[in-house]
Amino acid sequence: MMNSTVIILLAVVVIAVVMNIVTFALYAMDKSRAQKNQWRIKEATLITCGFLMGGLGAFLGMKILRHKTQHTMFKILVPLAMLLNGGVIVLALFLLYS
Repeated sequence: MMNSTVIILLAVVVIAVVMNIVTFALYAMDKSRAQKNQWRIKEATLITCGFLMGGLGAFLGMKILRHKTQHTMFKILVPLAMLLNGGVIVLALFLLYS
């Protein structure tokens, strides 16, 4: 049987993987909609997903898709989200091995 710290670590990893995939997909959808002059995903939604463990997905969406790269808010907040997401993972690892 797994102890609670292993479950927490696994939960953090699963949440991070899912949120990064979802966030990257949102950036891809928004980029596609922008090119077609369709209804767009709110910038606040894109940023929020980055802070909800989707920071890497947001960063990759910016770099790979070249989307939102000229917006100062995204240039600052997406790397910050990545740092905070990394901090959560480090904290989970610390809890596991302490």
